[in-house]
Amino acid sequence: MEAGSRRGLRVRRVDEPPYAVDWSRVERYDQVNLMFNRIGNDPDWECYQHTEEEVGLQNIREAKPGYDRVDYALAEAAWTVHDGLMGDRWYMTRYEVKDATEMTRKLKKAARFFGASLVGVTEVNVAWLYANHRESLEPLELPEGVRYAVVMAVEMDELGIATSPEAPAAAATGVGYSRLTFMASSLAEFIRNLGYVAVPASNGVGLSVPLAVDAGLGELGRNGLLITPEYGPRVRLCKVYTDLPLMPDKPIEFGVHEFCRTCKKCAEACEVEAISFEDEPSYDGVCKSSSPGALKWAVDGEKCYRYWCENGTDCSTCISVCPYNTGRTEAHAGEFWGSP
Repeated sequence: MEAGSRRGLRVRRVDEPPYAVDWSRVERYDQVNLMFNRIGNDPDWECYQHTEEEVGLQNIREAKPGYDRVDYALAEAAWTVHDGLMGDRWYMTRYEVKDATEMTRKLKKAARFFGASLVGVTEVNVAWLYANHRESLEPLELPEGVRYAVVMAVEMDELGIATSPEAPAAAATGVGYSRLTFMASSLAEFIRNLGYVAVPASNGVGLSVPLAVDAGLGELGRNGLLITPEYGPRVRLCKVYTDLPLMPDKPIEFGVHEFCRTCKKCAEACEVEAISFEDEPSYDGVCKSSSPGALKWAVDGEKCYRYWCENGTDCSTCISVCPYNTGRTEAHAGEFWGSP
């Protein structure tokens, strides 16, 4: 397999998702344990009430290369659209879908028109939904009749991601999420205009990676991220949940699990050893924010976030160094700003 290129990958459709789950151990994820909630609600954690901004402001004062005022200005601006409010209008008489396959084709066309690099459809596995809402922590349930998730991926800027852990990589991440918000909001409005329910979400409502695997976009990697044949892990994910009649896609396999077992480049590159070096995956979690039950190499989110605080911004090194990444693997902010 030529892992760093689209050529050489033998991708095949399979009847079942390429992961193993001990369903007796799987519970809908309680977002009280979400890393970003624990910053404010878990006084026993070392990162309680600590944020990236603490070191980020110091970096700006020192004009640290890759972390100066201009770098941070770009990173913060990149989140503008994502942090806006998604639309929530419900109207119009219902359009009669006579051919779910044709409707799915048109839906995917619309998704790509709105900017999706990849799009797939899956029936919603309720186990992948969060047990509660992120902020209110009130119980979370989808509207009655909603059974499909349209999962979209957007490619992130390859040069920006290659600068990780410098701030332009954070900007590439923010742009990815902002583009997702536009895509999910627009596709949801397209569905609502047909008279059907649509619930747009980026990281909210449910776990993005298993839904993306179910929708045939890729496989789970050692770094805890979706690995796609087209871009490797250099994507961000969003979903639109709907009752619009659609035809689900089959999952795919192209050897990620076997490759990750021996590769370990992401684990070697991680500044805080948050990624497992173990040869074999496990059904166990590694910290309070883990979601156990699925066979995987669990990433230690506590160590990962602690590094974000030490670095002054988030990190994408496990994305840039992955052999499946079809973009650049290393760069610096000076090169980013010097490029056309």
